[in-house]
Amino acid sequence: MESLSGVVAAARHDAAGRHDEAVNALARATQAGDLEAMTTLACRLLVGDRAPLLPQEAVRFLVDAAQQGHAEAPAQLAVLTALGAHVRQSWMDALDLLATAAERGSTHARGQLRILAGEPHMDVAGSGDGRWGRLARRVDVAAWSLAPPRVVVNADPLICRYPDFVDTEACAWLIERSRSKLRRALVYDPGTGDDVADSSRTNTAAGFNLAETDLVHIAVQTKMSACCRLPITHMEGATVLHYECGEEIANHFDFVDPAIPGYEQEIAERGERVVTFLVYLNDDYGGGETEFPKLGVRHKGRTGEGLFFVNALPAGGPDVRMVHAGRPPTRGEKWIVSQFVRDRPALRT
Repeated sequence: MESLSGVVAAARHDAAGRHDEAVNALARATQAGDLEAMTTLACRLLVGDRAPLLPQEAVRFLVDAAQQGHAEAPAQLAVLTALGAHVRQSWMDALDLLATAAERGSTHARGQLRILAGEPHMDVAGSGDGRWGRLARRVDVAAWSLAPPRVVVNADPLICRYPDFVDTEACAWLIERSRSKLRRALVYDPGTGDDVADSSRTNTAAGFNLAETDLVHIAVQTKMSACCRLPITHMEGATVLHYECGEEIANHFDFVDPAIPGYEQEIAERGERVVTFLVYLNDDYGGGETEFPKLGVRHKGRTGEGLFFVNALPAGGPDVRMVHAGRPPTRGEKWIVSQFVRDRPALRT
């Protein structure tokens, strides 16, 4: 079976908890020239997904698979290239890689190019004639790199909103990318050191690591970077939060509290979460406001609106005034991007 499909064999090993055997199955298939297995193995090594963390080896496999004609490998390389993660940073090269994936038939790459170019309904069916490369060249990288006009909601501590942060098509893309990844949102238990389900957080969430994200996510993070004036490399992986009617995140802080056991070491290694950036992906629901009870601020964003707030004091310590909550929708469902930004690099490049 492994000789027929390394990816299928790996999936069967993973389902049985034999993760080392899964990696071995992918490695054997890679050596036999299976480009799908090579790309899958690369993604696992890139983030240490039930496998050793070997990013440079992952890049080598992705480059080999892309050079040999695999459709999805250049799309994954595009993400790394836009970020400058383990390869030289270049947005233009990233878009060229995405266009290559689109020309080879990747529907995921084609969808990204439509969103990034602001032409989601453009008829660009077919491949092989350079039309996806031409669409890639119409992507306005400068526009994705600029902070839009902001409105100050609260001056001290600072909360700003960006009424026209992203368009509705990008919001719809991020929602659809998240649906299949939603899991119960968890909270940290300082007693056990584990992430656990808790009645204070009843919503679901979809997290995206470096092997799961795409260029639309990276473009949104690039615009966030311009707004908060911190490098994109200081951003954790993006998370999309989903609330059904009645679900909520009760009052909480986003900073990493050095008083909680285990967190002092995290701050020393990864830095403090100094900024949170939210993007409201829909607004067709009742209730569901973002509330800052100590500041008297209660805000319901419109589709495509950004909300930025600072979690740290000027000296760098936690700002306890920034307790906030995601109140439950009273009707409908709510989708929102939640992005944490550190005061030092979170992405190892």
